[in-house]
Amino acid sequence: MAIVSSIQGAQKDNLKSFNNYMMQVLEDDWQKEKRDFLQSLSRLSTLPKRNTNLAGGLSRYTLMPSSASSPQASSGLPAAEVMPIPNKTIIDSKSSVYAGVVKDLNDARGRSLPFSPATAFRAAYESLSLDATGLKSVTMQKVWHLIQALVGEGSTHRNVSRKMSLVVGARRHLEWGHEKYIIETINSQPALAALGGSVGNLQKIRAFLRVRLRDHGVLDFDASDLRRQPPVDTTWQQIYFCLRTGYYDEARQVAQSSRAAYNFAPLLAEWITTNGAVSSETALTASEECEKMLRMGDRPGRPGYDRKKLLLYAIICGCRRQIDRLLKDLPTLFNTIEDFLWFKLSALREYSSASSSNVANEGLVPYMLEDLQNYLNKFEPSYYTKSGKDPLVYPYILLLSIQSLPAILYLSKEVGEEGYHVDAVHISITLADHGILPEGVGSGQKMGVMDACAEADSIIRQYGSIYLRNGNLDLALEYYAQAAAAMGGGEVSWIGQGNADQQRQRSSMLKQLLTEILLRDGGIQLLLGPSGMGEGELKKYMMDWRSRQQFLLEAAHRCQEAGLYDKSVEIHKRVGAFAMALQTVNKCLSDAVCALAHNMLDGESRAVALIQSGNEILETARYSSEASVQDKDLISEQQIILRQLEAILHIYRLARAGQTVDALRETIKLPCLHLDPQSSNVSVDVFRNLSPHVQACVPDLLKVALNCMDNVRDTDGTLRAVKSKIANLVASNMSRNWPQDLYQKVAQCI
Repeated sequence: MAIVSSIQGAQKDNLKSFNNYMMQVLEDDWQKEKRDFLQSLSRLSTLPKRNTNLAGGLSRYTLMPSSASSPQASSGLPAAEVMPIPNKTIIDSKSSVYAGVVKDLNDARGRSLPFSPATAFRAAYESLSLDATGLKSVTMQKVWHLIQALVGEGSTHRNVSRKMSLVVGARRHLEWGHEKYIIETINSQPALAALGGSVGNLQKIRAFLRVRLRDHGVLDFDASDLRRQPPVDTTWQQIYFCLRTGYYDEARQVAQSSRAAYNFAPLLAEWITTNGAVSSETALTASEECEKMLRMGDRPGRPGYDRKKLLLYAIICGCRRQIDRLLKDLPTLFNTIEDFLWFKLSALREYSSASSSNVANEGLVPYMLEDLQNYLNKFEPSYYTKSGKDPLVYPYILLLSIQSLPAILYLSKEVGEEGYHVDAVHISITLADHGILPEGVGSGQKMGVMDACAEADSIIRQYGSIYLRNGNLDLALEYYAQAAAAMGGGEVSWIGQGNADQQRQRSSMLKQLLTEILLRDGGIQLLLGPSGMGEGELKKYMMDWRSRQQFLLEAAHRCQEAGLYDKSVEIHKRVGAFAMALQTVNKCLSDAVCALAHNMLDGESRAVALIQSGNEILETARYSSEASVQDKDLISEQQIILRQLEAILHIYRLARAGQTVDALRETIKLPCLHLDPQSSNVSVDVFRNLSPHVQACVPDLLKVALNCMDNVRDTDGTLRAVKSKIANLVASNMSRNWPQDLYQKVAQCI
């Protein structure tokens, strides 16, 4: 039997081992198939795109693969070594790292320290390693680099307007991407590129041209014996690709050292020096050269790469007519959207009134940013995104054409598991902080400066409200501060350098948003600290004591209007407005006493708590240095009201306990009602100096007194005298519309 059991046990072990082995084999096979599938997708994404034959030049251009913006080929920023948390969604991961940057940004702005939000947000995004697969042509990492280039963090563009500074930033981003592309091209064919140990920019361009022009024969910079077949002249290729890659000094060097570009060199030097704002004379010279080349046409046998000369002169010229004709006559001029946009961004000009007359006389109407925007906006978003397969292409194109607000609005509506709406919020924060949102409204949009700021404020505020609803007041405050700053023009609003309208808008929005936080549970503790009003977060956003006090008084008033009396009392106490706090307590105590008179269960406990709160306020006010002589007089008035209401509450307690004689005695002793039977029957307006809160309790108090007298024998006529005084009091106040049952009760007693 033991032998049989051991055999069965061995068989079970073998079967279990076999099952485990087969599961491992299946798992390995599945992982291999998954890797092969992803690699095939990656290869497909880098293949040249087919033309769609749509009307217009843009239909021929495609986007370069996104490998240039992979984490391994970033702009040199050190990616944080923070890996995504395994069980977190992409949205949670983005929200977490971005929130840390927002905190740092607010802290820096509050202390007037330098901070680069685009750089910080980009580094935070890269720390998540979300774009490592590189399956899309445009990734959010690439978008963040573009944002960084647009706002000009780490670089300065002198002698240009804010709008042209954005254009230069977009162009520099495209040049950065092209530099990655030529390096990848060189690395893909190192033997043909023959870069060797050279690391200079011009050497990289020439190595790139060896690969690009490999079928054209010996290139001029590689020719050793000029007596043989003439080498290929690459002057214009070198200049163009130096500019396209951002190597401006090298482009100028090639132009100055070449006989072929001798006349072009001074034009190029002026274009580089002025950031494209060349004189009308220079533009006219370049335009005439363009006309000459376009008239010559593309002759048979003429090398196609000579077209680079035409492109370069068109860039210097910046004339709308020449550019439109060039693209019409040479529809295959650009292979990618990036090349197309770089050319357009390089050629466009600002139409200044100073040179408008000269330009009009010469017929050189400049190609402007609005022309580019109008052209790009002819195509539907689905055209750019390939019906949603590459969703970031459209906002990327919008950002490149300085249409930042439409790009943000588009991203904010992309609510999916990729979390692009989260990115939109933080792009809004970045652009708003730099104060450039009004420049990025886009063509055809009739929006003012404040309209653009209000759009950003709305996006940021709605995102912050999510934290508010979830009880995370700390982060809600951080985002609300940025929403208000967006209304005020960004960074300038923190230091009071915005215009008067922007400062007013920021102040109004900040008060509104801070009040929302203040009204939440824990809001007072967060904004004001454990005591007083200068130990919490509020002092970061309102540094002036008087401003904080005024804001808190307004907030307390709003709390009262909303029926949040406890918060109103607490805020008034923090501000030192003890009389106003007592007034609110007395109002609530009056309501509680009336509720007790109508036999509501929670009336007494609520009244006791309010009396305790009032006593605490009086104790605090007694030792407070903030209370003035006038405040102390107001506090004394409210203290009298508190004691009157406390006395009425005591009478109700006695009556409910069956101590009717004691209840009557205490009622008669109340000086505010003049019910003492020993006093004269002179008519007195008892309500003239009586608080409305006490007045509200009088009808119920009189009914209680009359009910008590029903249960007490009148041995000496005292009760009859009290009844008479009550009847006179009621008769003299018929206009107050007291309850009908009180009138009936008085009539019965008489």
